[in-house]
Formats: sequence, structure tokens, C-alpha cells
Amino acid sequence: MTMSDPLGDMLTRIRNGQRAKKGSVLSPASKLRRSVLDVLIKEGYIRGYTTTESEGNKSDFTIELKYHDGQPVIREISRVSRPGCRVYSKIKDLPYNYDGLGMSILSTPRGVMSDAEARTENLGGEILCKVF
Repeated sequence: MTMSDPLGDMLTRIRNGQRAKKGSVLSPASKLRRSVLDVLIKEGYIRGYTTTESEGNKSDFTIELKYHDGQPVIREISRVSRPGCRVYSKIKDLPYNYDGLGMSILSTPRGVMSDAEARTENLGGEILCKVF
């Protein structure tokens, strides 16, 4: 069965894994998911991920979740732009999440990056998700 929103599925797996206090979660691999995970590692929201080959040509990511004093580092992670309703933003109209404490992940012409990176490069794009 095909998924209509693979990125939303990965974010839900991360959210559910942290609520259940899991050390790691599994998610199918794709280029977009890898880019989002790279941004989450760079910003310090997850420990890391590894790629494992499963049956056939399929590969999975094992995402290592991060905790601080027993509490999940990611308090909130949600999808903004969905397959049925894309959300685009110019850089000057890009909102700050929780007065700058959270971040948004954008898909720009130069790749997937955090909102802080996009502001320094003066790039707008599709707002994929927001993290706090």
C-alpha cells in the first residue's frame, strides 16, 4: 500500500516513539526523509540515524531519539505543508516558532534547511514542518 504523505509518517513515528520513551524508531528511507533527518541532527533534536537494508531493494532508517533528563528533546513536531495543501513562504513572511525557540524546516531551491539557515541565505520555500 502506498503512503500519501511519507514525511508526515516519519514525523508521526518520531512523535510516537518519544511518547513511548523508545530509544530508536524505524522508518522507510527516502531522499527527502534523509534531508530532514540531517537538519534535525544538525540542530540537535535527534542523536543520529543509520541506514539498514531490508528485504528486496528497500532500505530503512533507524532513527536514534534524544532525551534530556528523561524528557524528550522534541516537545512538538508537526507537519505544516501537506500533499493536499502546500504552504509556501517568502523569507520576509516566514514566521518564528515560539519566539525563535523552535524552528521550521524548509524545502528551498538550494535544498532542505532550517529556517535560520534560510534567513541567512535569504531564501524562501515550502515549509515542510515545525519543531519545538
